[in-house]
Amino acid sequence: MAAHSEGGPRGPGVRIGPVDLAARVDEALAVQAVAFGLGPEEVEVRRHIVLRHLDHPEARALGATTAAGRLVGFAYGMPNERGQWWSTVVEPYLRDTGRAHWLDDAFVVTELHVLPGFQNLGIGRALITTLTDAVGHPRSILSAIDTDSPARGLYRSLGYQDLARQVLFPSAAQPYAVMGAPLPLRRRPRDG
Repeated sequence: MAAHSEGGPRGPGVRIGPVDLAARVDEALAVQAVAFGLGPEEVEVRRHIVLRHLDHPEARALGATTAAGRLVGFAYGMPNERGQWWSTVVEPYLRDTGRAHWLDDAFVVTELHVLPGFQNLGIGRALITTLTDAVGHPRSILSAIDTDSPARGLYRSLGYQDLARQVLFPSAAQPYAVMGAPLPLRRRPRDG
């Protein structure tokens, strides 16, 4: 997807497309570190997690790259499986709200990050919609820090709703919200 295509990102020369995230894991984690404020120890822990996730046979990854090949954003995800760590953590919260069924036949958007200088250009929107458009699941789920943030605003604009709030992940400093949306994601009129 070219930067100036209808409904695509408006950044200069930014392209959205498949990326070998395992080969570019350090670049991706550098984006995440800046976007999420991670320290070196957290980056190293997340490196192992990302590489383990990418071993899943149905994992999908997309990158947002400049014309020069610089990775300025990425997203990846995979089908949810009840035995996965994330699913086991969020399941009791979803059960308490009567929404545990969202874990079945769902595609999890595991990570979505864009460098601050490239945010608010439609790159995050293009990454998540392109990622989820290609899956054969009826719904998507994700977790986001439970604050009123631009990321949560983006997810809401795409049709994600809060399924559970104040979800506590081990070692996370802040609580998260679990959000879910039917697929395909909602589009703005110009997104087609």
